[in-house]
Amino acid sequence: MRAQSALKHLEPLETRTRGVAVLDALAEMVERSGLTIGDRLPPEVSLAATLGVGRSTIREALNRWEGLGIIRRRRGDGTYLSARVQTSRGLVPTMVRLEGEALLRLMEIRRTLENDVVRKATRNATDEQRREISRLCDILLVEVNAGHPWRKADHAFHGAIYDASGNPMYGQLLRNLDHALERGGSSPFAADNFGLDSFPIHRDLADAILAGDSEQAVGAINRLLDTVEREVQAIIDSGKAS
Repeated sequence: MRAQSALKHLEPLETRTRGVAVLDALAEMVERSGLTIGDRLPPEVSLAATLGVGRSTIREALNRWEGLGIIRRRRGDGTYLSARVQTSRGLVPTMVRLEGEALLRLMEIRRTLENDVVRKATRNATDEQRREISRLCDILLVEVNAGHPWRKADHAFHGAIYDASGNPMYGQLLRNLDHALERGGSSPFAADNFGLDSFPIHRDLADAILAGDSEQAVGAINRLLDTVEREVQAIIDSGKAS
């Protein structure tokens, strides 16, 4: 009955706050009650009643957590904790910490896939595909260096690598991973300045594929991912949220 006893660690919110206040309250409840991975959360109706908010507000908060991989729902059985939840005691908001930790888990999976797709793309790409990857990298770096929105160009560059691998499933899987993690609109991980340090390495990756050097290409994608992971960890550790 740990789920029900966890409710004693919640207090009604002073206002019907949607979003951050509810998410912070749930994180505090999980931590203070000692709920761990595999434990069931209290029912939505109980959470809503205890916090004094509508059930739809609780459902939206839990949807956000599900998008971060923090919980999993079993139809007809309940909601279970699937990742560690730790509230922040420093400058970094709790949801930024949870988003960052979810992103690191996601990147662990992505690294395995990216290593394989880059190796196959380097070996299988036609001369035309190699030139296209290099051209798209040039476009991407122009956009980044000019301070323009770069995500469309970045998707085109990586998409060309996925296509060159010869296996369309790679592209589908990696795009699904991108969409799997829900990030708040004010999240530092969704900001245009997030990940900028990784872009010079995109040139190394493109050049390695152009040259047909699979080891150099794999080394470049790992350096790229290392750079992004360090930035995620720095945001988690320092509370940088700008």
